[in-house]
Amino acid sequence: MKTKLSIFAVVFILLSLALHADNIVDEIIARVNDQIITRSDFEKAKTQRLEEVKQQFPDDWQAKWPDAQKDVLRDLIDRQLLLEKGKELGITGETDTIKRLNQMRQQMGLASMEDLENEAKKQGVSFEDFKEQIRIGAVTEQVIGQEVGSKIHITNEEIQEFYKAHQKELEGPEAVSLSEILFSTQPKQRPEENAKDKQQDQQPAQEDPAVLAAAEKKAQDAEQQLKNGADFADLAKKVSNAETASQGGVLGTFKRGELAKELEDKTFTLKSGQFTEPIRTRQGFIILRVNDHRSAGVPPLNEVEKRIEQAIYSQRLEPAARAYLQKLREQAYIDVKAGFSDAGA
Repeated sequence: MKTKLSIFAVVFILLSLALHADNIVDEIIARVNDQIITRSDFEKAKTQRLEEVKQQFPDDWQAKWPDAQKDVLRDLIDRQLLLEKGKELGITGETDTIKRLNQMRQQMGLASMEDLENEAKKQGVSFEDFKEQIRIGAVTEQVIGQEVGSKIHITNEEIQEFYKAHQKELEGPEAVSLSEILFSTQPKQRPEENAKDKQQDQQPAQEDPAVLAAAEKKAQDAEQQLKNGADFADLAKKVSNAETASQGGVLGTFKRGELAKELEDKTFTLKSGQFTEPIRTRQGFIILRVNDHRSAGVPPLNEVEKRIEQAIYSQRLEPAARAYLQKLREQAYIDVKAGFSDAGA
């Protein structure tokens, strides 16, 4: 139950706060072409932004809030401009909405979309309103990606320059990113218990010999399938008993000293893409795959090239998106009521 509540804290609860602003006079405070933004829209967006700032800066949110709230109306106007552009481009966001809802369902360990809807109702959130918020986010992201992101081109020379200039930030300890396939001989564990077992010496508990033999046979069969070329993530989704199965077995990144010694010894000797034989643990039998093996110190350029490319892309995206939105504003009719400030004007 703790896992479900933590997820709602960053999604449903935010929306619930935004959807339940009471005693608001629903007056028009801005017009964007033939669409309107009301005071209730503004107050809901402000409430949601405040919660986001509190979560992002829990120790410093009061200092961050004055600047953040200045952009609330600007962002509502920008969103409307992007939605209109999305409609013009034929971008509906429907497919991405379904994908995101399904990912959320899997992360929460729910069996169906109906279960997800029921969880929303328990939090007092309209599931249809929540879906619409996700759809709006998908449309705006796709418009920016298509109209702005696709025009950002990064050269090899720029990547090399970034690599040379950011050696200190790129430096880090040796670490492995792991995925797992587990064949359990124990009652189902919560994720926090699963993670704890990875950090402790693996002393097998007493199990039924028949259950133990069956789990070992399944692990050996899975190992053979992997040797024959089976995709690790697909196999994890099909056969793993771990909580991570729905995400393809992705377990996380571990530095030396963070894993149980036996698991560390077996995984830190592997290269990216390699996997262990079935390992006997307290949970049963586990196969670990090294998705990425990062060396200590500054990694070679080929290991961090994608990260650098993403960092440069992110640096350029925001100013490029603002310039694009400015063009949309110049082509639109925007009228803001006196007393309200549009930071994008």
